[in-house]
Amino acid sequence: MRTADFDFELPPELIAQTPAAQRDASRLFVLHRNSGRFEHRTFRDLVDYVRPGDVLVLNDSRVIPARLHGVNAQTGGQFEMLLVEETGLNDWWAMLRPGKRAREGTRITLLDSEGMPGPVQAIVVEKNSEGHCRLRFEGVPNIRDVLDELGEVPLPPYIERNDAGDYTDDRERYQTVFARPPGSVAAPTAGLHFTELLLNTIRQRGVQVCFVTLHVGLGTFAPVKTESVAAHVIHEESYQLSDQTAETINRAKATGGRVVAVGTTTVRVLETIVGQPFQAAGSGPFPAPRFKSGSSQEDPLLVAPGAGSFAADPVAPGSGRTRIFIYPPFDFKIADALLTNFHLPRSTLLMLVSAFAAPGSTAGRERVLSAYGEAVRQRYRFFSYGDAMLIT
Repeated sequence: MRTADFDFELPPELIAQTPAAQRDASRLFVLHRNSGRFEHRTFRDLVDYVRPGDVLVLNDSRVIPARLHGVNAQTGGQFEMLLVEETGLNDWWAMLRPGKRAREGTRITLLDSEGMPGPVQAIVVEKNSEGHCRLRFEGVPNIRDVLDELGEVPLPPYIERNDAGDYTDDRERYQTVFARPPGSVAAPTAGLHFTELLLNTIRQRGVQVCFVTLHVGLGTFAPVKTESVAAHVIHEESYQLSDQTAETINRAKATGGRVVAVGTTTVRVLETIVGQPFQAAGSGPFPAPRFKSGSSQEDPLLVAPGAGSFAADPVAPGSGRTRIFIYPPFDFKIADALLTNFHLPRSTLLMLVSAFAAPGSTAGRERVLSAYGEAVRQRYRFFSYGDAMLIT
């Protein structure tokens, strides 16, 4: 398939700049994939689409204040940094603007929330072929410990803020209410609509609520620049699936319950780990298989030999790194329903949603683009702070 096949027109005013006044007051577009029928509901109506025995699976990764500002220690030129992956203590890959000025050896003095230079410096030690910079931080035992003081919420570029003070509300609203382990540089946005009250109401319906962790990085929001979808290589992201979550999912699948995946990141964890080699609980992380997907048969790019035996159940607990890339056609093995937001044109997220709308075929692209056209006509709000879609 061509990347251009996943393009669509979106009026700029439909790109949500702020979240709904209440998390669960967002709108909910329901797409019934067997019939193609649409429904227009409110997010809190999600309780009408789950039933006893189902499992709701959410990504509990916490967004870190990954956007930093600094000045060239020698020239005073300004830099903006977005941390994207930690490779070691005080060692991170980052996206820098302006990237051309960030040569190897450049020292950048970080600015505090008042725009004043402090003791922390970032040294550019390497640049890769994509223009990303590897930074080594000095002047602090661990840069993670001061991100709350120095960093800003890493909002995507289509959400505009005038100054640092505008980010105050985003520190709460660009974070799910169930976020726990820190590590994401973008929010798992489908989870932003949930409140504790709504989650408890869902539990009272006899639905099990459990969590996976996928730390959102470049793999989620990097644009597809290749003409062919299959030629795109997605970046790795780290994940973890606990014994309890694996047991809950396997019990549901064995007894006829559905797995309702909240967000494309959750789907990627589930479809990565299903039926893969694993180590027993407590034995530590293993090198996870990585897949380039897009057909009913997944082609392994890397499988760690001797990583363990195959699971008797569909899902095994474990942790690792994934670069699974899901696009039509794809046969989903675990997720039975998908709750997601409205995604950018030509994005890997839109491709995954299109695959889910018609598993095992390419018909989902037209179905989803038709639904997006209806959402535009009905003035739904798009992207991170926008409304939600349930595909069931």
